[in-house]
Amino acid sequence: MANLQTIPSGISQVLPKEVVNGRERVFIRDPPWISAFLMKNFYFKAKMKNGFKLEFQEIERRKYQVLRRRQIQAETEAWEKRVEEYRELEREMCEKKLAPNLPYMKKLFLGWFEPLRNAIEKEQKAEKSKKKAAFAPFIDCLPADKMAVIVMHKLMGLLMTGDRDERSVRVVEAAVQIGAAIEHEVRIHNFLEKTKKSQRKGISAESPESMTNETIILRKRVQNLIRRKRVSEAQKLVKNDKFKSWGRDTQAKLGCCLIELLTETAYVQPPVSQSTENPPDFRPAFRHTFKIATNEAGQNPVKRYGVIVCDPVIHCGLDRSVNHMMVPYVPMLVPPKKWKGYDKGGYLFLPSYLMRTHGSRQQQDAIKCAPVKQMQKVYEALDTLGNTKWRVNRRILNVVETVWGGGGNIAGLVNRNDVHKPELHSDAVEEIKKWKWNMRKAKKINQERHSQRCDIELKLSVAHKMKDEDGFYYPHNLDFRGRAYPMHPHLNHLSSDLCRGLLEFAEGRPLGKSGVYWLKIHLANLYGGVVKKLSYDQRLAFVENHLNEVLDSADNPLNGNRWWLKAEDPFQCLAACMNLSEALKSSSPHTVISHLPIHQDGSCNGLQHYAALGKDSMEAAAVNLIAGDKPADVYSEIAARVHDIIRLDSEKDPTIDPNATIAKLLVDQVDRKLVKQTVMTSVYGVTYVGAREQIKRRLQEKGLITDDRLLFSAACYGAKVTMAALGELFQAARGIMVWLGDCAKVIASENQPVRWTTPLGLPVVQPYFKSRRHIIKTSLQVLALQREGDSVEARKQRTAFPPNFVHSLDSTHMMMTAIACRDSGLQFAGVHDSFWTHACDVDKMNQILREKFVELYSMPILENHLVFRVEYCDSKNEIVA
Repeated sequence: MANLQTIPSGISQVLPKEVVNGRERVFIRDPPWISAFLMKNFYFKAKMKNGFKLEFQEIERRKYQVLRRRQIQAETEAWEKRVEEYRELEREMCEKKLAPNLPYMKKLFLGWFEPLRNAIEKEQKAEKSKKKAAFAPFIDCLPADKMAVIVMHKLMGLLMTGDRDERSVRVVEAAVQIGAAIEHEVRIHNFLEKTKKSQRKGISAESPESMTNETIILRKRVQNLIRRKRVSEAQKLVKNDKFKSWGRDTQAKLGCCLIELLTETAYVQPPVSQSTENPPDFRPAFRHTFKIATNEAGQNPVKRYGVIVCDPVIHCGLDRSVNHMMVPYVPMLVPPKKWKGYDKGGYLFLPSYLMRTHGSRQQQDAIKCAPVKQMQKVYEALDTLGNTKWRVNRRILNVVETVWGGGGNIAGLVNRNDVHKPELHSDAVEEIKKWKWNMRKAKKINQERHSQRCDIELKLSVAHKMKDEDGFYYPHNLDFRGRAYPMHPHLNHLSSDLCRGLLEFAEGRPLGKSGVYWLKIHLANLYGGVVKKLSYDQRLAFVENHLNEVLDSADNPLNGNRWWLKAEDPFQCLAACMNLSEALKSSSPHTVISHLPIHQDGSCNGLQHYAALGKDSMEAAAVNLIAGDKPADVYSEIAARVHDIIRLDSEKDPTIDPNATIAKLLVDQVDRKLVKQTVMTSVYGVTYVGAREQIKRRLQEKGLITDDRLLFSAACYGAKVTMAALGELFQAARGIMVWLGDCAKVIASENQPVRWTTPLGLPVVQPYFKSRRHIIKTSLQVLALQREGDSVEARKQRTAFPPNFVHSLDSTHMMMTAIACRDSGLQFAGVHDSFWTHACDVDKMNQILREKFVELYSMPILENHLVFRVEYCDSKNEIVA
């Protein structure tokens, strides 16, 4: 109050009279102390508001820094933590003179750790020999204990997903992957050691005192080149100064050496009761052997290849402790680095590449040479996908863990028990033959179940680890066609119904009026079957008629009627039931916060793109590019055509038409599900053999044909009829596919790969080249590494171009939609042709995705490729019709 103005005359000042709307008004000015008091009050309020804002920003900044430090530790110290764990277990064993109570695989690892570590230390200290010369500088780059942990975990991870007939992995694959893992850890180890030295010296790693003379000279050369505007030469100098890749030869040689040490030091003991008189039955845990590879017909042997086989004892309980075997890098706790180049973006320290090129030099060069401005939209789209924040749906996780703990075998989860192996009850030749066949079948089923159990355990281990986090992120990159994928391999939204049910948006938004509507539509779609092909009003009516089941599923998922288990996507259906139940029980349903992603899927998306390319209205109507009262169902249309053809064949005389007998078996089994996968993949180049296998699996699921030979014949006939029906309905699409194949044939005839640039600016090069064998000698065996050759695979270039071209277009549409949704403030996730957002934002996203589809096909896409083909043809003096 001391700073307030004093009142000059003790009364308020009367201002001159004014006439307002015909009336005289007297205005009295407030005393200065009142004005000053009010202004100071406003000032304090503004200051407090800004103070709260700054304080909130500071809290968020600190929280981010904590999460970032945790993320860096997760990426750089994953192996170090495992090493420390084994050291601690060793100390505990020595102190207590008792083996700790550990999961099955950890017991094995602990028994192998010390002998393998000692063997690696001995190899590191050994004098340089001809055998060691190939990898001498590299085996010394890491401490022996860390190297031992990496070898054990990587090899067991590969064996877990190895050969079907016997748990084995090819030596060349194991050696290269182990060598690559060691190389990556060496990079991180060197970085951390350099950082520790800099911190101890108390000087910056970039300061002149910490740099060698070579580094100072290099920096001066770079600065001089930049001043002379020779930027590209400066970039090359800087790049050459970075960590140089070891190359596959070195990786393979080092990997083979370490695998050999493991096979010599790792032993297992069968868990059988042995008398004290006999010595324990210890035998090697792994053995190196050779297998014979045969050609496709399974007749003549072609070559031998080396494999590492694990002892059958290791299989026991493997799938129940698989999460202790691998070091899964979990999703990121902070948003990924923005993409700025081929290897600049994604994870903070883990190796991240914009595209999964699988060693294709030409594709890598095309990406690296593409101007930043041209690639900007691609970078933005990947950043948008990577910035979507996710969290684990704990209620669904609790249900999954209960089901899995009870043995699985419901809601799409595999049975945790193996099928019983058949017993032989007779010495008759036919009975022995039948027993062998059933034995192979049971063994195959059990191996498939084992792999599925391991996969589920990995997914659940990641979910359990992330369930208490506020949120996490998935960095994305591309395949060579431009399709986006999360870089984390286990628990992600591109995976199964289990993963999609476990994940939800971390940010919640109120449902609003439209959100409740779309949540019900989403629930009907997830229930599947004929329901999702009904009109919107009919789908709403379906949900309204089953509200009791929806509420029961949400309240008693396992002890109630379990209606959600009837859905095609049961765990996603249950998540939708829970969200809808919460809204219905609320006094204000529209204000209920929803974290659930709502899907908008394409209708046979490949055919949609062909219809848009060909501007064919009839095909467009069949795949819902033209509005209708209810969704068109191309799968049902094809199924009806297939049924008509088979019905006509079934009425023929079997003595004249051999297909008549098979047609009678199939006529009552033709439905939408039988043909769906074949129709879906037809535009992506599915072959007759592929279609046969798809239909064979569907017939096996029905279980009406038990004889395997008859099943094979029925699948052959069904595939032929389905592909014929497809050719009749989608003639324009077939014409475009043929034309694109002809373009590729002309290009490949010049020994050139087919290459194109997507409408978003991504350069694509088909990576189909004849491989060259490169022979190297290792301590374990002679390895033949495959390298990209100089000659293209003409047939593969031709057959793969149409589906790859369409994939590049659907990825372009998804990325265009992602950027537009970001600009409109929407949360967005994309799974190729399925677009996800919050329920309240579905209307806006629907508008955006349609606008972007029209924008995409307003471009002269085929016309540009026509010019492309003319250029190639002119070089050969050919005429293009």
